[in-house]
Amino acid sequence: MAIRNILTYPEKSLLQPSVKIESIDDEIRTLINDMGETMFDAPGVGLAAPQVGVNKRVIIYDLHARDKDNDGTVNEFKALINPEIIEASGSIVSEKEGCLSVVDYSADVKRYETVVVRALDIDGNPLEFKTDGILSVIMQHEIDHLDGILFINRISVLKRSLYKKKLAKELNSN
Repeated sequence: MAIRNILTYPEKSLLQPSVKIESIDDEIRTLINDMGETMFDAPGVGLAAPQVGVNKRVIIYDLHARDKDNDGTVNEFKALINPEIIEASGSIVSEKEGCLSVVDYSADVKRYETVVVRALDIDGNPLEFKTDGILSVIMQHEIDHLDGILFINRISVLKRSLYKKKLAKELNSN
């Protein structure tokens, strides 16, 4: 396993849709394990393959993201291959949502309260599950990455432009 570099906005590849995985081979399994190590090292609660420069439909998430008592010593993740949201309902505001690819910025984002996700696991077995709360937000956030959407695309134009101006100023000063 290896820690991979996490791409950050304004990297253009983050805005490209990812391709469906046709077969789960050793390359995909290595990618998934590397993503797990990378996510916990960052630290984060979810990671999509495009964030590590691989334009394929794979996400991982922290199985203990809901656990307020987890002090970070339990590092277990689940991989979803070709995930899609097949049903969504309700509305919540994900407060101070952040992203490993959007450095030093968080914002309130309107999300669905509950989602039903269909995907394959690392062994190619079909999965379908319903989730809510933080896991619902993680599913929506990471699947957005697979579609070339960053959470800053889901906030107001004003807030997004302020972030872009701040980032441009930082990039120009380096």
